Amino acid sequence: MNISKIETIISEIPDPEIPVINIKELGILRNIECKDNHYTVTITPTYTACPAMSFIENEIRNKLLRVGITDVEVKTTYTPAWTTDWISERAKQKLKEYGIAPPMHSSCAMNFTTQKVTCPHCGSSDTKTISRFGSTACKSLLKCNICKEPFEQFKCH
Repeated sequence: MNISKIETIISEIPDPEIPVINIKELGILRNIECKDNHYTVTITPTYTACPAMSFIENEIRNKLLRVGITDVEVKTTYTPAWTTDWISERAKQKLKEYGIAPPMHSSCAMNFTTQKVTCPHCGSSDTKTISRFGSTACKSLLKCNICKEPFEQFKCH
């Protein structure tokens, strides 16, 4: 099976913490190689201790097993470190539609008290950080001062 088909199959795997985007859109899927019917899939976690990585590894193996590919190695690489710059523009739009403010870019200001984040619900930039930690390590919790809705932002890094 060619690499393009394998990538399509693996790209169907949603991020377990944000199911509206897949691992390719998020930038976790880094590379796929095939040599003598041995497939090596390289992934990079969004955080070093990301709890979703074992789930993603199992999903990759299971997806490929279902199409008859049994010789699969899933490698995790930490270099280069994952960055929010790897999130596709389509995934950023999906995050916003899902109610999560997408990251601005990887080098955004890490001063969470002065950073202007746009509310994904009403579009206002009159927002405030409630907590630097949201439901997962990769998100912060904010609140819009206009529509009063809480929302999460995918942290920049």
